Amino acid sequence: MTFSRTARWATGWLLAAAWALSFPLFSSLAPHRLWGWCAAAGYLGAAVATALGRRRAALAAALLGAVAVPLLWLVLTGQGQSEVTVIERSGRLLLESGRLYVDRPAHVEEYTPYLPGMALLGIPRALLGGDGGGDGWVVRLLGDARIWCAAVLFGCLGAARRLLVGGTGRGRVGGPTGGPTGGPGRLLPVLVASPVVALPLSVSGVDLPLAGLCCLALAGAAAGRPGPAGAALAGACALKWTALPAVAVAVALLAARRGGRPAVRCALVAAGGTALLVLPAALLQPTELWRQVFAFPTGRAEVPTPASSPLPGHLLAELGPWGWYLAVGLLLAGGLAVALSLLARPPRTVSAAADRLALGLTLAFLLAPAGRFGYLALPVLLSVWARSVTLPGVSRVVTGSFRLRPSDGRPRVRNERSGGHFARRPPRIE
Repeated sequence: MTFSRTARWATGWLLAAAWALSFPLFSSLAPHRLWGWCAAAGYLGAAVATALGRRRAALAAALLGAVAVPLLWLVLTGQGQSEVTVIERSGRLLLESGRLYVDRPAHVEEYTPYLPGMALLGIPRALLGGDGGGDGWVVRLLGDARIWCAAVLFGCLGAARRLLVGGTGRGRVGGPTGGPTGGPGRLLPVLVASPVVALPLSVSGVDLPLAGLCCLALAGAAAGRPGPAGAALAGACALKWTALPAVAVAVALLAARRGGRPAVRCALVAAGGTALLVLPAALLQPTELWRQVFAFPTGRAEVPTPASSPLPGHLLAELGPWGWYLAVGLLLAGGLAVALSLLARPPRTVSAAADRLALGLTLAFLLAPAGRFGYLALPVLLSVWARSVTLPGVSRVVTGSFRLRPSDGRPRVRNERSGGHFARRPPRIE
């Protein structure tokens, strides 16, 4: 039994609506419940519009219900996850004292589990002043860290697309990428409307800049631009240390496509940029950086981390010290396996690189001693994003298979997929 394209899209929107409705039913967080009601209405509207053949209206309904309404409501009313307050506090501390971390934090709200780059997204709140409560709507909107997290994400995705298009201005290379209306890049608005992006965008936004910079780094590597790729990696590594696997994947992609010298240049730019952004804070507050950025997220600080979803690594860590070490050992083994795969079979396309990075991050999030189900949205975002863009001459190619036309005798080229890289075999005449 096969389903039409309309039926598949309508089913997808209905599944998204069911997922959104689970938050009002099971979540204890008010922002999540609000998002769930709004998003469910938007996704149901999208399903109805799709069934009626109104695909643009369906996308508009999903974006309105899952992104625009809950984001604006939560921002203007000063609601959100604690991560928003943490980022804005870091920006205020940076401007006031040059420090980023609260000394000797006693409560979970006082911990800042991010590297110094994240504090830059909290500076607008510090510059505009106010606390997001009784301020005017302009201050609330422009000062909220979620808005700047989203700006970094969309800016990076736009820059990544320009790198992959190569400045030709052509959006279609080798055919459509499978978006809702058939053109390349049309899958990106669907990705934004999906729960993978819409939920974190509305309630916290903290992982979106990391995702955007990783996408930009992979695009730069695929386009053979080691400088931009290294700069994007430096920005990502200055936000969270979980961005480190992206360095290995981007360097492997560059080495496979352009050789060792561009790969080394990318690695040097990434290392130098990360050191420039992180080293001042590491020298000023080394103990707090270690306690809050490394010990706290892995469950080794004095205050337990709230990231306690029942993932395999967390379940092992709950068994005692030996369980924690076992989880860390499995985590390191998974990282080693992905690293060896990069050496044995390096990725040659942006899609292959995104999938490899998504695999590594998925293993890391599953096996980490502490984690959340929400972290798994990042690997999904990477894989879907890679399929929303088209790389000229790489993602789809024409192999050398010819057949003579009976009418005019000219050779006709038959298109074949070659797994994302050029076919090596010579043409054959049929």
